Amino acid sequence: MASQTHEIHFLLVPFMAPGHLIPMIDIARLLARRNVAVTIATTHQNADRFTSVIDRATSSGQPIRFLLLEFPSEAGLPKGCENVDAIPSVNLIGNFFTAINLLQQPFEKSLKEMRPPPSCMVCDKHVPWTANTASRFGIPRILFDGMSCFTLLCNYNLHKTEVYKHESDNEPFVVPGMPHQVEFTKAQLPAVFHPATKEELMAFLEQIRAAEEGAYGVLVNTFEELESEYVRAYRDATGDKVWCIGPVSLCNKEGSDKAERGNRASVDENKILKWLDSRPPRSVLYICFGSIERMTPSQLIELGLALEASNRAFIWVMRGGYKPEEIEKWLTEYGFEDKVKGRGLVIRGWAPQVLILSHPAVGGFLTHCGWNSTLEGICAGIPMATWPLIAEQFYNEKLIVQVLKIGVRVGSPMATLFGEEEEKLGVMVKRENIEKAIEKLMVEGEEGQQRRERTQKLAVMAETAVEEGGSSYHNLTLLIQDIIKQVKDKTEPTLKQGP
Repeated sequence: MASQTHEIHFLLVPFMAPGHLIPMIDIARLLARRNVAVTIATTHQNADRFTSVIDRATSSGQPIRFLLLEFPSEAGLPKGCENVDAIPSVNLIGNFFTAINLLQQPFEKSLKEMRPPPSCMVCDKHVPWTANTASRFGIPRILFDGMSCFTLLCNYNLHKTEVYKHESDNEPFVVPGMPHQVEFTKAQLPAVFHPATKEELMAFLEQIRAAEEGAYGVLVNTFEELESEYVRAYRDATGDKVWCIGPVSLCNKEGSDKAERGNRASVDENKILKWLDSRPPRSVLYICFGSIERMTPSQLIELGLALEASNRAFIWVMRGGYKPEEIEKWLTEYGFEDKVKGRGLVIRGWAPQVLILSHPAVGGFLTHCGWNSTLEGICAGIPMATWPLIAEQFYNEKLIVQVLKIGVRVGSPMATLFGEEEEKLGVMVKRENIEKAIEKLMVEGEEGQQRRERTQKLAVMAETAVEEGGSSYHNLTLLIQDIIKQVKDKTEPTLKQGP
């Protein structure tokens, strides 16, 4: 196959948010390591976040390049706001979706001139105009969702049956068609199932759903051994081609790649590693709520007080919620960092998460249950305390706690929608509940040991899956072979016809 891979060209179109861009960059590197030519279409500022990682890949002979697009200034966003994590106000979400749609025309202009032309497009489903573009240019379009098969099946069954429509916000109901009995309340479901979702967001979500039709297949960042029943059930329910090629984060073997995955760290990684080196094995709790954390100041303060009372060592990655100046004021006036000096490390901004989780001193992960973070915790063999906030995160919590049995719930009752609602909600999880979850996660009892052993077994399975001969490695091979066949079938009739 190696002699044929250089003849195909994958064009990747990521959504401009960290949780979507990061795995797409990893996918590009996995393909390029198989000698497949890869082009990543994004804007200048988003490409800049990954320049050093891609430069290292190309210097070793991997055929990766960027297609750089100008971010549409006419969308009305502040200069430099080219990623979801840079949006300064929730009121500008609609402008960002407008900007995404405005990229279609310059993208298609570049596509006409692209040489060699793409053999297929791997498109984040949150860039819905790619459906029309792929159809117009006659290019197979593979969807990348960035979620698990558990989540994909949940969403598919809820859309199909609409059982949630007959339930109150806080009444648990069973999702039909799942291998396990899975219950949620309507308040825990993603925004697309909420009538209160802002009009411009709902319109964009409906565009996404419509664009899912007609895709050639689905690329999933998971491994079959992790959720085999859900992979099979999703394939059977949809009839789609489904390639599970994860965990894609495991392509980051070198320390420099782990440290720079997603963005440049806001603190020297050597300082973090030195701090961790001074700690006993499995003694440190790592806390991070993802790249677009939107907790209220009062909830972040409640978490801080719980960490102080826990008397455990911790690293807390703090984005500051949507009112960072208020939490900074509290940190200063309360003297939080002085009170936890010696056992607590607060990182403001971006942290090298994969690097931290892989350190032997880390024994627990308090997470928002974003799928990338969930997989990174599993790959490191670290049990999790689950605190879902938005989107599909309550699905992931259910998978972690109920199905895989590798985590404990903090007790978050409902998803928050982008907007003023967050301020109205205030404190949803009390410090006492946070403390209890931390203690349950970190304590070295029989239950905790079993949870840790299950997580570590999954970590070994994940490593095996991406190695040559593993399920994810094999699935990537099948994907490449499929596209080679598509190209061959497309060119052979032309050759037979002759001049």
